[in-house]
Amino acid sequence: MPVQQPIIARRSPGPDGEKVITLAALAVGGQGGGVLTNWIVAVAEANGYRAQSTSVAGVAQRTGATIYYVEMCRDTGRMPVFALSPSIGDVDILMASELMEGGRAIMRGFVTPGRTTLIASTHRIAAVSEKVAPGDGRANSAEVIEAMGIAADHTVAFDMETVAKEAGSVISSSLLGALAGSGALPFPRESYEEVIRASGRGVEASLRSFGAAYDIATGASPAPEAPEAPVKPVPVLNVPKKLKADWDKVEARVAALPAEVQEMAGLGIKKVVDYQDVAYGAQYLDMVEQVLALDEAPYDMTIAAAKYCSRALCYDDLPRVADIKTRASRFDRVRDEVVVKDDQLMMLTEYFHPRYEEFAASMPRGLGRWLQKRKGLEAFYGKHFDKGRRIRTDSLSGFLMLWVVSSLRPIRRRLLRHESEMAHVDTWFSKVLETAKTDRALAAEVLANYRLIKGYSDTHVRGHSKFAKVMSALDMLKGREDAADWMRRLRTAALDDVEGEKLDGALATVRSFAA
Repeated sequence: MPVQQPIIARRSPGPDGEKVITLAALAVGGQGGGVLTNWIVAVAEANGYRAQSTSVAGVAQRTGATIYYVEMCRDTGRMPVFALSPSIGDVDILMASELMEGGRAIMRGFVTPGRTTLIASTHRIAAVSEKVAPGDGRANSAEVIEAMGIAADHTVAFDMETVAKEAGSVISSSLLGALAGSGALPFPRESYEEVIRASGRGVEASLRSFGAAYDIATGASPAPEAPEAPVKPVPVLNVPKKLKADWDKVEARVAALPAEVQEMAGLGIKKVVDYQDVAYGAQYLDMVEQVLALDEAPYDMTIAAAKYCSRALCYDDLPRVADIKTRASRFDRVRDEVVVKDDQLMMLTEYFHPRYEEFAASMPRGLGRWLQKRKGLEAFYGKHFDKGRRIRTDSLSGFLMLWVVSSLRPIRRRLLRHESEMAHVDTWFSKVLETAKTDRALAAEVLANYRLIKGYSDTHVRGHSKFAKVMSALDMLKGREDAADWMRRLRTAALDDVEGEKLDGALATVRSFAA
């Protein structure tokens, strides 16, 4: 039998019409990128094409998407030689299952003006780089969409996640519909639908999602409107009857505050009481009222106190984290995000990485100090436990484990962590009151500096470090007319830069004019 000779197909149409069509699809785990790729290959083969697909797996925790790559050309009876991965400037169709993946594809050179059709869903899934930013690390979506219009020859971009959810399907089906509707591939709509039917799973929902996306891509129907930012509901506390009298006293104190302060203080008191108890809420109002005594209309400093004192008192310790992860509202939110159907079971795994310092600080004060001094126990803990733990909260044993930790809340004030946190809060608040006597605007910025401290474990440590650096400038700024503005600049620099280089530069500037 004669050996079939391979053909090196041209990357662009030649005299004989041979051309390899190149398609790269970037998808996040769980979005059905593999299913989408299989569908595309099946459609190509059903229309007399040879096709090859490869994939390069991304990294977990949204640090990178999986790149699925497909090459196809008309079957001429000879075996074509296909590439295994996309090349810069050599991609005809780029599909992105999330907006920023489309932006990253542009930055990597996979989108070429005059050649590439870009198909991207405009919904967002925050990447780890966006989440770890001390402040608001989200990228500007409007700038990415604008870049798509410049970089691509033809762009099809709309919220394909919403289209799929409304049809009861997943985004792979709406991406396929957008591909078919874009006209980038020379295949009829019917061949796509036949491939979906042949898949045999969730066919009707996938066809509805495919059809809706196809109509939007062809202009037959409008794209779904961008969902409005969800309004965070005002927390509602269910106060037991035995605590109702104490709660009424707290509410009366809030009602006695100036009208400008009442809304923020009302939110703050609910957060603090939910975190601990009514007595802790009274402590919070004591702090707000001390600031109010040094303030005057329009009470900007007191409003800042109402916001950031609640944040300072509600630090993230192990009981708090365990409490949040075992609440019914968390299970409902996750169930909605992953679109769990009535006939499906949800399995939820939580990741914990408590350091030895947090473990010791979660003990009663005397025991915690004893543990902190035992280097042998610290080494044992580091060897056997300091590697992160995955706990299945959908199982009874995993749920009870976290529930027991959350039940430490009533004795939180006797724990070593609470003592250290309150010492830090007292030092900070004393500086606020001292500053407020001479510069209310600067005091308001000092209050806002507690925004830098959040989270737990390593995140909490980094926040404390940045907070200390920013607060170190307070004495240098006192007495200056632009002191509040400079304190705000320092905090903004700390929030904008994970590495802290911007903050170091800003501090150097402050030292230069303070010398």
